[in-house]
Amino acid sequence: MVIRRATVARPGVPAGGGDDVLTEEQVRGGSPVGRLVAGHPWVTDAAVAVAVLLVGLVGAVFAWQTAVGAAALGLYPPDADVPTTVATTWLIGTATGTVLLAVRRKAPLVVTALLTVASVVSLLVAGVLGVLGACAACALYSVAASRSTRTTWVAFGVVLTALTLALWRWQDLGLIEIILWSGVVTGSGWEPVTYLESPTFSPGRRMGSVLLLLALLLLGVAVGSAARARRLHARELVERYRALARERDQSAALARAAERAHIAREMHDVVAHSLSVMVALADGADAAADRAPDRSREAVRQVARTGRSALADMQRVLGAFETDDERRVAPTDVDLSTVVERFGTAGMSVTATGLDTALPDDTSVRLAVTRILGEALTNVLRHAPGASSVEVAVRRTPTTVEVEVLDGGGARAGDGPGTGRGIVGMRERAALLGGHVEAGPRVGGGWQVRAVLPWDDDGGRP
Repeated sequence: MVIRRATVARPGVPAGGGDDVLTEEQVRGGSPVGRLVAGHPWVTDAAVAVAVLLVGLVGAVFAWQTAVGAAALGLYPPDADVPTTVATTWLIGTATGTVLLAVRRKAPLVVTALLTVASVVSLLVAGVLGVLGACAACALYSVAASRSTRTTWVAFGVVLTALTLALWRWQDLGLIEIILWSGVVTGSGWEPVTYLESPTFSPGRRMGSVLLLLALLLLGVAVGSAARARRLHARELVERYRALARERDQSAALARAAERAHIAREMHDVVAHSLSVMVALADGADAAADRAPDRSREAVRQVARTGRSALADMQRVLGAFETDDERRVAPTDVDLSTVVERFGTAGMSVTATGLDTALPDDTSVRLAVTRILGEALTNVLRHAPGASSVEVAVRRTPTTVEVEVLDGGGARAGDGPGTGRGIVGMRERAALLGGHVEAGPRVGGGWQVRAVLPWDDDGGRP
């Protein structure tokens, strides 16, 4: 089965830019005729009603001829106007069936019950079923197409039982009689030996009518059940498609949120780290401009180097929209000594160990170590200015890389409480690698940050 998706144009939404909407009609209607029928069910109802009306009118002519032939054979009393009664009853049954079938979709069970009653009345009054049997089959089609299997077979059993009993008890003229007695011609002046009150009972002819009725009713149930199965299958496909569409939208939303978080984290690293260092260097250069011009010029040069590095990082972050993931996470500076030296130039008293430790080849681990170390030192610079001591330790074990930053507390007030994004960003970076970050005040004063990042080179070697 081929599923066609159509884009529904909505006001304010450009063509091709709206949501893809799949409907049951599109799934079920593979051909133009099928789409017409699925979209306009009244067309089918009108066609069925017209067909029943035409068959009923033609059948009334044959029924009248059959009744005339039966009367000529002496099967009815000479004073009984059987042909008129048969033809009239047949036409009334045709009209009744046509009207009821026009509303069968709204109340299929009610229509089925009314057609069953009309069939019994037709057999009781004139001994003919007419087109009401075919109408009952059409009504059972609607029941099977819109109701449960249990309800369908219960209705089928009730209709078959009622009409079988009525046929066996009252039918005089059925399909076999129409074939045998329609247009019977006798010689002029011929009179039957005796006249009967009604045609003789024939189990064979009655059984033929019952079997024909059974075939019609089973056909209606089978076709209706198949239509219901197709509709339920189409509904299942539509629900599955909508579930996939919702999952797609949710995945896209999560991806956008993750991308926004990544960009926000990178921007925070670039802005907070680099600008904090640049501000501290600029303040130091301004303070040392008169008494130590050489140190002031070196601080200005360091401001320029830090600014160029920040600009390169900014370009990398913005270029992530057009580059692959590997280029996006590639750090521009993974030299831990350079990172620590930059903060030392800004006036921070840093004691570092393990900076020459060979980091794993995993780019994400190297970037996380660099960013976490930079964030921890930035927090010291911003929130604990003039700290008496800052200790940095980088250690590598066979399965982890550990980064630890300890400070003894600031000599003066910092720049404010901050947004908290820095610590959150460190923890997010570590969590993405399966590690963790511990950040909080020390017992003797100051602050500590400890990050543990697991790594593996796929060979189990450190």
